[in-house]
Amino acid sequence: MCLPGSAVAADHAGDGARLAAPCAGCHGTAGRPPADSVMPGLAGRDAAELTGLLEAYRSGERASEEMGRIARGYNDAEIAALSAWFAAQSPRSEP
Repeated sequence: MCLPGSAVAADHAGDGARLAAPCAGCHGTAGRPPADSVMPGLAGRDAAELTGLLEAYRSGERASEEMGRIARGYNDAEIAALSAWFAAQSPRSEP
């Protein structure tokens, strides 16, 4: 049985935090890099934008050796879960 993309993404929504954990090394905890970092923040960004970026890295349309390798390791549902999770994070750390 094939599920529509949104249903597949919903099935994997709980995976977002788990899938995002390795991203903290470059993009900061929950997608919030330190203030002095040159890495872009991911927290609070539009999910569709993040999905498009990851898909572009995965296909090679957008060049980055590191992100290309990383993105090729994710399937469509995992990319959707990552994007949704980062989009739901506050761009600012909670006090």
